[in-house]
Amino acid sequence: MEINIICPGKAKEDYLQIGINEFIKRLQPYTGVNIREVADEKIPANPSEADLERVKDKEGKGIITALADKTYIIVLDVKGKPMTSPGLAKSIQNLQLNGRSSISFVIGGALGLSKHVLKKADYRLSLSHMTFTHQMVRLILLEQVYRAFKIIRGEPYHL
Repeated sequence: MEINIICPGKAKEDYLQIGINEFIKRLQPYTGVNIREVADEKIPANPSEADLERVKDKEGKGIITALADKTYIIVLDVKGKPMTSPGLAKSIQNLQLNGRSSISFVIGGALGLSKHVLKKADYRLSLSHMTFTHQMVRLILLEQVYRAFKIIRGEPYHL
């Protein structure tokens, strides 16, 4: 199984990058992880609705280009369906049992995801009713993916 995380921009804060690297390292025995960063677009000063849509569309084109062929696409969307940690583990396990070799988690930029990206989604997942920075979501998502693989293997999470 290969896990792809597609997201605009870079995780700029050192503490986030340290956490992201730690969970990528912890996931190595279970799965491969690729983080594909696409260009994040600058939001113009005093943007119109059309400006905001253009920004989302440009980021969306980069995201769609970064998606691997035949990958199962899970977009993180505040309007998506919530899932428990055991639920995520079961979903990943079911995808594996059904022959899926790749899952791509898509994180939107500061303005969210374009309608084109949302239409490509196989599943729309809400991590929380709260809003997080798209850089922070990477860390939270990696922790949940790691937890899911520990649950799948029947291993204790806290060592």
